[in-house]
Amino acid sequence: MFYGSMPALITPFVNGNVDESGFKSFVEWQISEGSDGLVPCGTTGESPTLSHAEHMRVTEMCIEVANGRVPVIAGAGSNSTAEAIRLAQHAQKAGADATLIVTPYYNKPTQAGLYAHYKAIHDATDIPIIIYNIPGRSIVDMDVETMAELAKLPNIVGMKDSTQDLARPINTRLAIEGNFCIMSGEDGTAVPLLAAGGHGCISVTANIAPRMCSDMQKAWRTGDMKTCMELQDRLTPLHNAIFCETSPGPVKYAASLLDKCTPDSRLPIVPISESSKRIVRDAMVQVGLLN
Repeated sequence: MFYGSMPALITPFVNGNVDESGFKSFVEWQISEGSDGLVPCGTTGESPTLSHAEHMRVTEMCIEVANGRVPVIAGAGSNSTAEAIRLAQHAQKAGADATLIVTPYYNKPTQAGLYAHYKAIHDATDIPIIIYNIPGRSIVDMDVETMAELAKLPNIVGMKDSTQDLARPINTRLAIEGNFCIMSGEDGTAVPLLAAGGHGCISVTANIAPRMCSDMQKAWRTGDMKTCMELQDRLTPLHNAIFCETSPGPVKYAASLLDKCTPDSRLPIVPISESSKRIVRDAMVQVGLLN
């Protein structure tokens, strides 16, 4: 069972290319700061604008640096089932602990289409699969009944929920027998989802505040509600700030202020505005990440 704080890792760029040494250093820092797992090549990692070769290389580097110390859940989603299968097969071969497969975007498949997509990936691989449901980005929304049917397949082991519907994880948990990992995909709902029976958060904020995010999750697991709630309240302005524009623009700018990477993203993501930079910097000062 996956649990705790798992950063949806940014992908650093230098002069338009993947900054391999910067990425490796960033992964090492995440582990040293207490992150419970790592998720490369998701939306925050700009997977839509990584080439297949870059995508695979980033996954391989993350697994290499982690070296079994924490689990790696490799992003392998696509709106093409065949492409998702190839990426998932690569993740398995590279040694990932699981894959994160986003619901197919733009195509708008039916619930039957969603089931068929995930079953095809499941049948073509032998690696645990976490379903990533994010209707705000993908438009399509996997309903509880479809999730429950997919959970009957042995390697469909969990979901990342970015619906912001706090009844959804409860209804999902009640609909599924046996162990099923439920992770928040929205930092602002990380603690409420734990209260709904969830297990952790695949986090954007953890890119820049890994220790606080990890400590908050650990406090929940150990029953230290006072610390957990204090950290939730402390982190909330930062959650809000790093979504003041389309992610990952704000979080990459925040990481640049910590000297972890350049603020560069790939088009069509552009540099955030000066007003957004002030919002991000002010939140980082408020949280204690900057003086």
